[in-house]
Amino acid sequence: MREQLIVTNRVLALPIFAGIMFLIYAIAMGGWSISLGTKGTDWANDVLFGEWVPGLFDVILGGLGVAEGTWVYGLIQDGIVAGVGAVLGFVPQMLVLFLLLAILEDVGYMARVAFIMDRVFRKFGLSGKSFIPMLVATGCGVPGIMASRTIEQDRDRKMTVMTTGFIPCGAKMPIIGLFAGAIFGDSAWVATSAYFIGVAAVVVSGIMLKKFKAFAGEPAPFVMELPTYHAPSAGNVLRATWERGWSFIKRAGTIILISSIVLWFLQGYGFVDGVFQAVEDNNDSLLAVIGNAVAWIFYPLGWIGDMAWKATVATVTGLIAKEEVVNTFGVLYHYAGEIDLMEDSSPLWTLVAGDFTALSAYSFMIFNLLCAPCFAAMGAIKREMNNTKWTLGAIGYMCGFAYVISMIVYQVGGLIIGEVSFGILPAIAIAALIGLIYLLVRKGYQPEGEIHHLTSVSAAAKV
Repeated sequence: MREQLIVTNRVLALPIFAGIMFLIYAIAMGGWSISLGTKGTDWANDVLFGEWVPGLFDVILGGLGVAEGTWVYGLIQDGIVAGVGAVLGFVPQMLVLFLLLAILEDVGYMARVAFIMDRVFRKFGLSGKSFIPMLVATGCGVPGIMASRTIEQDRDRKMTVMTTGFIPCGAKMPIIGLFAGAIFGDSAWVATSAYFIGVAAVVVSGIMLKKFKAFAGEPAPFVMELPTYHAPSAGNVLRATWERGWSFIKRAGTIILISSIVLWFLQGYGFVDGVFQAVEDNNDSLLAVIGNAVAWIFYPLGWIGDMAWKATVATVTGLIAKEEVVNTFGVLYHYAGEIDLMEDSSPLWTLVAGDFTALSAYSFMIFNLLCAPCFAAMGAIKREMNNTKWTLGAIGYMCGFAYVISMIVYQVGGLIIGEVSFGILPAIAIAALIGLIYLLVRKGYQPEGEIHHLTSVSAAAKV
């Protein structure tokens, strides 16, 4: 009983939760001796997909008479193995993360977190019931969004659907892992911050949206029976871990496989001197032409220079599936230098680090964590909203919110550390920050019925 009071204590509950989540991300994605997930991912990248798998395909292709340098060899080794391998290399980190979260769920702690978050969420206009879909979304955004149907009030349900995608799902973990490793030295703080940035985005959105007429009103009451603490069941934990992990692996074998082939073609071929041919420099590729055409949109976010079109293309392909972001980098950076990533995949991190600063990398990570989810999750939003305008509004809000936050992080942060000089873009970012603060503190719409209800309660209290 005493330990239950501690983990749900008004003062200690949130620090304990933050500490537990930090420890989980440290074990799954950190750079310490206890970071089992990182050790597994290092082995997968450097040995499994850096030596064994490419070596196996070399033997197979050699036996079939496919010579190195041919388009078939390039398609398989440089497109499929490089792209899919770049994503599957993060599976060990994800499995460790899913395993630890499954243990917390099975012992009954996550139910208490929902109780804790109800106190927090209600202060910002959300119901504690909104935390359940967000908890589910840590595995996959699709069932997380669908879990919102348990919320009775339509306005609370719509707000939950619009904000659940902010929580980092399993498909976003490789993005966090890539930049935490390439830029921030396997920092567990960066990985942990990604989770709490998602929670903060939910809270900030709840405050802002609740002030508009469409979402105004008291959140639905939250009633939940807290299960007693018990030892985790190996069957339940392993089943939950496998289901989440296998869902990710299946996507790598379907969506990512197909898109790797398309990406390989688009970045390997282009027009040189008016002639369509294979290109040695992917800056001459079809993909570069497409990326450069729209890359200017993201200049305010710090995606500038030679990496601008690569970051843009990676973000766009991330709308297919968030795993595509890392897959795209895996395919693109294979051609970025003379290093053969098939013999040693670790240079991918070096190449990424050479293109991004710490601030632009964090801006990129934030945008891809908060912007519109994958196509499958968008479909779930459409099913739950059951309205085209609300669906487009939800997706537009997520993209707009992600863009504004990323711009503020890069431009204002750049002014502070000296990476950005004051000009039009920093001025716009400061104006956006002021506008965001105004939306948070302004007096919002309040339904007449609730004003009357509050007055009645106050009058009854006086009697």
